[in-house]
Amino acid sequence: MKAFDSVAYYDKVGRINGWDFSQMKLTSEGIGWDFYQEVVRACIPSDFLLDIGTGGGEAVLAIAGSAQLIVGIDHSSGMIKTAVQNLNRAGIPNVRFMQMDAEKLLFPNEFYNVVSCRHSGFYAEEVARVLAPDGLFMTQQVGERDKINLKAAFGRGQAYESMPETLMRGYIAELSAAGFRDIQFDQYYATEYYETPEDLLFLLTHTPIIPNFGEVKGDMEVFEQFVADHMTAQGIITNAERFMIAAKRRG
Repeated sequence: MKAFDSVAYYDKVGRINGWDFSQMKLTSEGIGWDFYQEVVRACIPSDFLLDIGTGGGEAVLAIAGSAQLIVGIDHSSGMIKTAVQNLNRAGIPNVRFMQMDAEKLLFPNEFYNVVSCRHSGFYAEEVARVLAPDGLFMTQQVGERDKINLKAAFGRGQAYESMPETLMRGYIAELSAAGFRDIQFDQYYATEYYETPEDLLFLLTHTPIIPNFGEVKGDMEVFEQFVADHMTAQGIITNAERFMIAAKRRG
C-alpha cells in the first residue's frame, strides 16, 4: 500500500468540489451542535475572523454577515481555487481566501479577534500569535471512534488504532502550553444513515476516512458487504464522533 499523500489528495478533492458534501443524502440523529453557528454566536459585527482549513469556502461564505472581515486559508491550492470561484459567484465583499500553511500564518501579531478551524490541523502557538488579547479560538475535530463500523470492516482508517480522546487531550495540552486559558470542550456521538450506497461511496472517495480507499485490493468487495450488512429501513448505518474545543488567548 502506498503512503497517503494528504496534500495531493486535498488538491484533487478541492478541484472537484471543494469541501461541499451537500449532494450527499443522509440523515443524522444526536448531533450536538452546528460548528459554524457556534462561531457566529462568538462573533460581533466588528470582529476579524480567520478560518483555518477553509476548504471550498462554503461554510464561511454562509456566515459572511457575522464579522467585518473573514479570511479563509487552506494549504491546498485546489481547495482555494474552488473557494475563490465560490466567492466570485457569491459576490461577497468582506471575505478573502488565501493559500497558506497553518504552521506559518502570514498575518501580523494580534490581528484577529476569532480564529476557527474545522476538521483541519492547526498550530497553537501560531493561533495565539495572530489572536488579539482575549481573542477566541474554536475548533471542531473528528474523534477516533468516528465511522467505527466502517473502519472495522476495512481493518484500517483515520486514527483507528488510537485510544478514544487521544486527539482531544493532545489538542488541549497544546493550547494550554501556548498560553490559552478558559479551555472548554464538548463531544457528541451521532448516528448517521446514508440513503444509498452511492452516497456512502461519495463520502469514502472524497474524504480520507479509509486511507487509499479503492486502491487496495478487495476494497469494493468489502464495501459491498458492508452495505449489505448495515442497510436499515432508514439507510446505511454508521456513526459520527466530533469534539469541539474553545479557548481564549491570555490578555
